[in-house]
Amino acid sequence: MKNKIIFYFILTLIFSCGKESTKLIKTANVKKETPNTLQYTKLELKNLSSFKPTSKNWQIVGNAVADINKIKTFNNTAGEGILLNTPNKEAKDNLFINFNHGDIELEMDVMMSLQSNSGIYFQSRYEIQLFDSWGTENPKYSDIGGIYQRWNKEAKKGEEGYEGHAPKVNAAKAPGLWQHLKIIFHAPKFNSKGEKTKNAWFEEVRLNNILIHKNIEVTGSTRASISKKEVPFAPLMIQGDHGPVAFKNIKYKLYESKTIGIESSELKIYDNPKKVAVIKDIEKLKLIETHTTDSISPLMRINSRDQKVLSYSGKLNIPTSGDYLFDTTVNGGSFLIINNDTIVNMNGDFDMNDSKYNKVYLEKGLASYNLVYNKPIVWRRGFNFFVEGPKMQRYSLLKTGTTSLSKKNPIKPIILDVTNEPITQRSFLNHEGVKRSHCISIGLVEKLNYSLDLETGTLLHVWNGDFLDATQMWHSRGEHQRGEPIGFSISSHGDLDFASLGNNNDAWPKTLNDNINFKQVGYEFKNDGIPTFSFEMNGNKISHSFKADISFKRGLERIITSNNTSSIWHKIADGESIKSIKNNTFIINNESYYIVFKEGKTSKPIIRNNNGKDELLVEIPKGSSTTSYSIIW
Repeated sequence: MKNKIIFYFILTLIFSCGKESTKLIKTANVKKETPNTLQYTKLELKNLSSFKPTSKNWQIVGNAVADINKIKTFNNTAGEGILLNTPNKEAKDNLFINFNHGDIELEMDVMMSLQSNSGIYFQSRYEIQLFDSWGTENPKYSDIGGIYQRWNKEAKKGEEGYEGHAPKVNAAKAPGLWQHLKIIFHAPKFNSKGEKTKNAWFEEVRLNNILIHKNIEVTGSTRASISKKEVPFAPLMIQGDHGPVAFKNIKYKLYESKTIGIESSELKIYDNPKKVAVIKDIEKLKLIETHTTDSISPLMRINSRDQKVLSYSGKLNIPTSGDYLFDTTVNGGSFLIINNDTIVNMNGDFDMNDSKYNKVYLEKGLASYNLVYNKPIVWRRGFNFFVEGPKMQRYSLLKTGTTSLSKKNPIKPIILDVTNEPITQRSFLNHEGVKRSHCISIGLVEKLNYSLDLETGTLLHVWNGDFLDATQMWHSRGEHQRGEPIGFSISSHGDLDFASLGNNNDAWPKTLNDNINFKQVGYEFKNDGIPTFSFEMNGNKISHSFKADISFKRGLERIITSNNTSSIWHKIADGESIKSIKNNTFIINNESYYIVFKEGKTSKPIIRNNNGKDELLVEIPKGSSTTSYSIIW
């Protein structure tokens, strides 16, 4: 998409005769997409040069495939980009990254083979477990994402292990699929005498985008660590002797104890009884209070029923020269000016679903600033203001912050649980960042869930575990009317699921158009409480339903029945890559999930490339037919 030049008003500080004023000038600006995080350092996997010398069980490959049915087995092809461990009796050393770390944020993709086992040791001492935990109902510290237990070999037999931490939920995928890990680790802290003053702790561990640990303290090194002696800096270690495992997309950020200082600051509070959303000239508002301050704490200065504008101005003490990223959400309006440049412009009417990211280069030392928070409406309250910088972890610049739900009166989430019969719930849903209005979610008793866009008959998500968070639908006014799947979900392509193509090379239509005569017939419930959805497209009658596939630990079978006047095509999936492996099985979107056609079925799916993406299609013939396949993740 081409960048569009847009003209809008930017607030600029002009200092004259020692008096601060805010004036409006007309400025041209190019709209740019700002990332929501500063850049990571990526570990190059062209060879093993990023690691200390090790044994031959470690190698760099171009592709790795783990058979879902074969224990501890990997097949690979030559190339680069993937770190693969295949230990044997002669070669099974651990692998050490060739730099030391203290506080670190680490992300990577990992693939487990069937029944395999490994571990990531922060500072070579504190282990996050890697394990094939697919389908495990009650995860332990020894399952994937677990913080492994400590070990006292002098203790009574059977009581040697202690302090292990199981993940909150089992978010593991099937063996042979890439799984994403994100971990924020803080090293132990020591005084000038070398005495430990604070234990190591895992601030956050996420597996497949699901939070499985938060603020877990580790009092000492875990079992099988390189040393029991704790230190402020040491290298990351990956276990090499337990089983085959593959890694890719390894990236990290190293952190130090840095923050932006607030100095020589003044707070002015203005009355805003007329509910002015866009502040054009703040001096025209009535000034009611002035304070000196060494912190930015707007939500401590006003009450929930106030209609006021708070303006902070003074100096920011920038600890290091480099790029800084400001992350803002506000229920009302806000803007930030540093050294006469508008960094954040949310001068208007925003809510807590609008996040703005703004990156700027700042020089070390003092910088003048003006931060304005506008609360024009009585019942609207909320302001979050985060910053991230060079070797500086993202944190809130505000002494107190809030989200859309007040911390003083926390709202208990409204959760829909499936018990002894399926649940069906209509709502808005987000799919790939876009809100869809005609959606339905279904929770099965097997703890398998899925959602559809009824407007087009499109599958949106599948997920397992708990069903749906309805808080944004039913709390207070239910302003956003949005249901939220609970647990880690797999997103489908979101385009039309069915279309008439002249041939299998025609481009797939993204949305309904004048050439597609689509009619939603509705849905009906069978005796088992599971709905069947029906629609008509260009004279073809199609019905589809879903059920648990009990032949897999986690699988959802889709059954499509049709009575067609002509053949149509069904788009099952798309992604960066789709690969066919044996037994009518396909790996989708760079190993995100499997599509499995049962043996003996007559369906003949094809893989094609369309507009830079691989697509998996199957033709549904003229006449009466049934097509089925399973989604495995």
